[in-house]
Amino acid sequence: MHSDNQLDSWIAVCALDDIVKNTGVCALINGEQVAVFHVNDGEERVFAISNYDPNSQAAILSRGMVGNLGERIVVASPMYKQHFDLQTGECLEYPEHSVNAYPTRVIDGKVWVGA
Repeated sequence: MHSDNQLDSWIAVCALDDIVKNTGVCALINGEQVAVFHVNDGEERVFAISNYDPNSQAAILSRGMVGNLGERIVVASPMYKQHFDLQTGECLEYPEHSVNAYPTRVIDGKVWVGA
């Protein structure tokens, strides 16, 4: 069990089962849209990056397609198809357009994102 102090900087987003596997949802965390992804590629994991795509200047990354490029787990932006690494937020095609990545955890079936 985690003490309240350990969860002070974590925000509960939703139940893990609320996110369809290999898709994302958008959550508002401290006034910023964050794309939260439930990835199941033999291992069940959760990732969170900024929802804002600097290439298209739209908040759309949570609606992108999740997949792999080599060893990297990525989301392809629905607008111009640039790929963002879900672990680091790096834009593979244009590193200068990378986005923030956030720590995630699942506790008792609930998804938490580090604020």
